[in-house]
Amino acid sequence: MPASIREALTTVSTEKNLRRFSSILIIVLSCLALGFVSWRLAFEVPAAAAQSGQSPEIVRTSNPVPRVSKPGDPPALLTTIAPPGSAVYVAKRGETVNLVAHRFLSQTSYLTSSELTEAIRQASGNPQGTYLKAGQELIVPGILANPIVEKTIPVPRDFEVRAVYLTGVMAGSDRGLRIIRRWRELGGNAVVFDVKDSDGSVNIAFDHPLAGGHHVAIHDLPKFTHFLHSQGMHAIARVAIFRDERLVVAHPELAVKSSKTDKPWRENGKLVWTDPSQPKVQQYDIALAKKAAESGVDEVQFDYVRFPAEGDQKDATFLFQTQHPTWHRSEVIADFLKQAYAELHPTGVLLSLDVFGIMAWQRPVDLAHTGQDIVQMAKYCDVLSPMIYPSHFFGMDGIAHPGDAPEHFIGESMKRFELITKGSDVVIRPWLQAFRWRTKTYSPTYIEVQVKTAKDTGGIGFLFWNAANDYSKPYAAMPEMRAVKGQYFRGDELPGIVQAGLTPPTDKAGIDK
Repeated sequence: MPASIREALTTVSTEKNLRRFSSILIIVLSCLALGFVSWRLAFEVPAAAAQSGQSPEIVRTSNPVPRVSKPGDPPALLTTIAPPGSAVYVAKRGETVNLVAHRFLSQTSYLTSSELTEAIRQASGNPQGTYLKAGQELIVPGILANPIVEKTIPVPRDFEVRAVYLTGVMAGSDRGLRIIRRWRELGGNAVVFDVKDSDGSVNIAFDHPLAGGHHVAIHDLPKFTHFLHSQGMHAIARVAIFRDERLVVAHPELAVKSSKTDKPWRENGKLVWTDPSQPKVQQYDIALAKKAAESGVDEVQFDYVRFPAEGDQKDATFLFQTQHPTWHRSEVIADFLKQAYAELHPTGVLLSLDVFGIMAWQRPVDLAHTGQDIVQMAKYCDVLSPMIYPSHFFGMDGIAHPGDAPEHFIGESMKRFELITKGSDVVIRPWLQAFRWRTKTYSPTYIEVQVKTAKDTGGIGFLFWNAANDYSKPYAAMPEMRAVKGQYFRGDELPGIVQAGLTPPTDKAGIDK
């Protein structure tokens, strides 16, 4: 064949191959481009949202979606299928399981990021190492279809509460959840937790002009209340009312005033008291209580619902002295409670009031200082909870060590409270001592003596107070009291509650000792 013909044929063949290769290349590039766009939509957007701190979206697996193992690799389909109620998250390089849990916590049924972290690890085959690889797939369990909306579980005012107290920070922690589960296991049926503490710290999300920026210890109150209900627990939200350091520091115009200086008055050098007769203060506290009621709590408990009892009383001046010059402090407190009860009672929650144990004696000096007229207060609440810690009765009844005489002081206090509230239908549910201050006899037996004495003298239920939330002695006492049915308590339980946790504890050994 002549050379010229061979060259011509070679040229034609080469052109055909180039055209074929070009077509194949265009098809491959188109597929890659389409896959890259799909990957961007399905992976990059939720990952970027998580990285920016926004509420991240989760890659669901109802349809196959692309994933990336290493930067630059072509997209591939997810290899993990999420079980019902779960979803798959594709990690970015350098993320940790804890970081992913923290960012997705609000979208799940879990209460703490550490609980969710452990659940993610277990669901994802316990990934090794601290940091995740780019494209690593995690199963996120407990995904909620919608935010939890919890409702109050109404109970009669004489429902027998058996409760321990938790600070707001503790209630929002893993240890707090262990305390709740342990207390339930031993026969408790209620928890008192701080919505607002006596330093003014607000522990829940609360949008109010006076609230300002604040640390939220209980991130989702409806979810927390739902958890308590699922455990068979009566949820009691404690609100420290008029002692509020945070509020008077931020808004000194709301503080008690000094008649000498016209500046905020100090109780023994401390600036902590709002003016109980200031309408703005009253409405702020009522609004916070209503917020708790809307979140499904069963009872709102007012503490520090009184005037300051210490410090230079003659120097303290209050708004009511000019607006209602004929009123006494007790009338201010009664008028406030009348307003609060009228707004809270229609929501279905109970209203309980913490009062000084010494008020059982209704001594004029105590009444003049605190304004806690028990007869008047009983008209505007469902439950009175006197703080009858034996150790606090120093100087009373000629007993040198009152902390070691629980039968005397609890018995005497309860009899007096029963007498002065007779005919009011109010329930007396006392705070009892769960700490060793000023007593050498603090023990499980000490706990049992208090509970039995209170019950025998008219008390219905009880609340244990320990500021450090250490309930080792009540834990030890409960099995003994529970074994003798009816001697220490009746054993009331919430109506219609399926006693199964919102999410099971991830650590079977997670019990506080």
